Amino acid sequence: MKKNIAIIMGGYSSEYLISLKSGGVVYDSLPKISYNAYCIHIFKDKWVYVAEDLTERPVDKADFSINVAGSKINFDCVFNAIHGSPGEDGLMQAYFELLSIPHTSCSMYQAALTFNKRDCLSALKPYGILAANSYFLNVGDAIDSTAIEKAVGFPCFVKANKAGSSFGVTKVYSKADLPNAIETAFKEDDELIIESFLDGTEVSVGVIRYKGEVTVLPITEIVTENDFFDYEAKYLGKSKEITPARLSTAQETDVRKVAKKIYEVLKLDGFSRSEFIFKDNKPHFLEINTIPGLTKESILPQQASQAGISLPDLFDNAIRQALQKNP
Repeated sequence: MKKNIAIIMGGYSSEYLISLKSGGVVYDSLPKISYNAYCIHIFKDKWVYVAEDLTERPVDKADFSINVAGSKINFDCVFNAIHGSPGEDGLMQAYFELLSIPHTSCSMYQAALTFNKRDCLSALKPYGILAANSYFLNVGDAIDSTAIEKAVGFPCFVKANKAGSSFGVTKVYSKADLPNAIETAFKEDDELIIESFLDGTEVSVGVIRYKGEVTVLPITEIVTENDFFDYEAKYLGKSKEITPARLSTAQETDVRKVAKKIYEVLKLDGFSRSEFIFKDNKPHFLEINTIPGLTKESILPQQASQAGISLPDLFDNAIRQALQKNP
């Protein structure tokens, strides 16, 4: 019997358009012989099932069901394609776990931890994971530019602590540039992380649970035309994404080992994509995404393709892993 799959997409953050695109690719790619797929749009003002004719039907939040042509439809599994809140920060995970509905992402605590850059770095530090020097700032804190310079130096990156797709990120070259960068980041979040600039090769490493095994996918090297891997570079063609990355054997071995260690230390499930920069020939961890882009052009699907895993297989595996974890 076919399984009913809710593909959730949209969300509350600046990444909602990217999420809608990811969700659409999942819908188009899921094997129709195995699944009845439903596009569920999650926004602050509405949760709706959007049919192929674009008609909308409300979602019953009491049990996450929909009514179509007089028939109630419950879901066997949720495919989570929401980048940012509430799909990547633990809110939807907690909701589905309370309802005992299997979902393709990691669990609530792991989602909340990895979405919070500062907390994630703190959790990984005891395990010897190398990272940039950092300085934390919250809304209302005094801005001590001298202390920031002492902690991280210039140039540095000012980042929203809980945001993705490089929203709220600015590369700063001097004290004079700090106020505007901080103001930009605070538009995305009330917590900031300011990090030292790492000058070196940037790579992205996908790690998934494939057929029950933690699997490190081929590595992607990021070569951006812009000053850093910002929104334009990620989504508007201002970068080259080279898979497999041009790394030495030692570099590749090191970063694959670290990426797998992070996945296992944090007890993740589902998809993940970790970003690293090599400094002094050692991979330094930047951040991890647990709901990475899933379009054909996105990095993780490119890596899966290099590994011989098609989009239908990639998405089918995610659902099968979720159902096995929560039968």
